[in-house]
Amino acid sequence: MVLAAGAVGAAWLVHLLVPAVPMLTAAVVLGIAAAHTPWLRAHVRGRCRTGLTLASKRLMRAGIVLLGLKLSMADVLGLGWATVAMVLAVVAATFCGTWWLGRRLGLPGDQPLLIATGYSICGASAIGAVATVHDSDDEDVVTSVALVTLCGTLAIAVLPLLHGPLGLTDAEFGRWVGAGVHDVGQVVATAGTAGADALGEAVLVKLMRVALLAPLVAAVVVGVRRRGRGAPSAGRPPLVPLFVVGFLALVALRTTGLLPAPALAAAGTAQELLLAAALFGLGSAVHLPSLTRTGTRVAVVGLTAWVLIATVSYAGVLLTARL
Repeated sequence: MVLAAGAVGAAWLVHLLVPAVPMLTAAVVLGIAAAHTPWLRAHVRGRCRTGLTLASKRLMRAGIVLLGLKLSMADVLGLGWATVAMVLAVVAATFCGTWWLGRRLGLPGDQPLLIATGYSICGASAIGAVATVHDSDDEDVVTSVALVTLCGTLAIAVLPLLHGPLGLTDAEFGRWVGAGVHDVGQVVATAGTAGADALGEAVLVKLMRVALLAPLVAAVVVGVRRRGRGAPSAGRPPLVPLFVVGFLALVALRTTGLLPAPALAAAGTAQELLLAAALFGLGSAVHLPSLTRTGTRVAVVGLTAWVLIATVSYAGVLLTARL
């Protein structure tokens, strides 16, 4: 755990020095580097393994719970039925299309499910939530996180260049970014290039996608339980995991408006630190040579899914603008 804490500090410094590199991305990279550094590798795989495994699972859940404080149901309802329907359609199309393509190309393990989850909901946080209830292999998790982070970072550079050529107003551009970019931080960075109106719309639409994390996790649990028929009931995961209950409880708390801004800011910082520690733990469990066998197929799925969500969300924004 001390090693994970030190890595979080290092990831934070990397982000300060190179703001274009998110802290969560730096944490994953540092974890992978630690697992392949000769003088550190033995400790990561030996005496530190228990603590790093604890970080990758327990701290991930705690970070996801705190993610609930970013979401107010009043803000979501204020979007209007047309925008809510658009977000639901974008998430469904992206999730189903990416999952189908990943399975079609033969990606191993849970990679199709995790990549589809990350692209359609909220990047690394959603991948961690689904991986927790699905008991996914660490290498599948890190591969999915790396791919989603890479394409989300690419969106920061590419989408602002399309703002004018696509004929979008600032508000429409914000809704497009909120519906089509993966991580909350990437949404803020991309939409912020078009001003305050675009940023406000982007964050609201993005948080609507975050709200779908709970039903998605519940659906994954249902699938796990169905495949586990005949096993003792004690071995089945609960239909609504405890960390999802915590996520929904904090959404409700945020909706009340009782929490002051400093408390919300502190919770946001804590959430990012917890997720960074969890992702370092995941990264430290990766063995790079075993990932090379699916490199090309993973890249094809990632780029196709990126184009898919950008296209569907753009069509959705144009359609809702006419309603």
